[in-house]
Amino acid sequence: METRPDKAVRLFKEGYNCSQAVFLAYCDAYGIDQETASRLSASFGAGMGRMREVCGAVSGMLLVAGLETGAVEGKDREGKKKNYQTVQKLAEEYRKKNGSIICRELLGLRKDAPIQAEPEERTEEYYKKRPCPELIRQAAEILEEAFYSDGNS
Repeated sequence: METRPDKAVRLFKEGYNCSQAVFLAYCDAYGIDQETASRLSASFGAGMGRMREVCGAVSGMLLVAGLETGAVEGKDREGKKKNYQTVQKLAEEYRKKNGSIICRELLGLRKDAPIQAEPEERTEEYYKKRPCPELIRQAAEILEEAFYSDGNS
């Protein structure tokens, strides 16, 4: 049986961006259809619209965290606090494993590298030079540990 981390990596290799790959691997657990989940997470790929800021795998992970712990009332300060604590914990776990949550740092790109909108073609060479599949797996594994360690994934 395919695990959610395996599914996230497979989705990335099918062409979904890093944020979509992580979020889509979990959308069924929350009753969200794949098209809606894909649209919700689309803008966060490649460090937010290919700006190489927060890693898309982290963004996908945090979208799932919002479904788990997000406050639903505007004045729910305790709910917001719980969610922010969860976000900070998940991000720190990812940072410990990878040294950063910033896409450009994870990819070894200069801070002043030009920003381009057009995604790179997904070739065998692309996958050889990018750590993205492993980063996606790690984000999903962090989610597994945080929310699914009782075997309910």
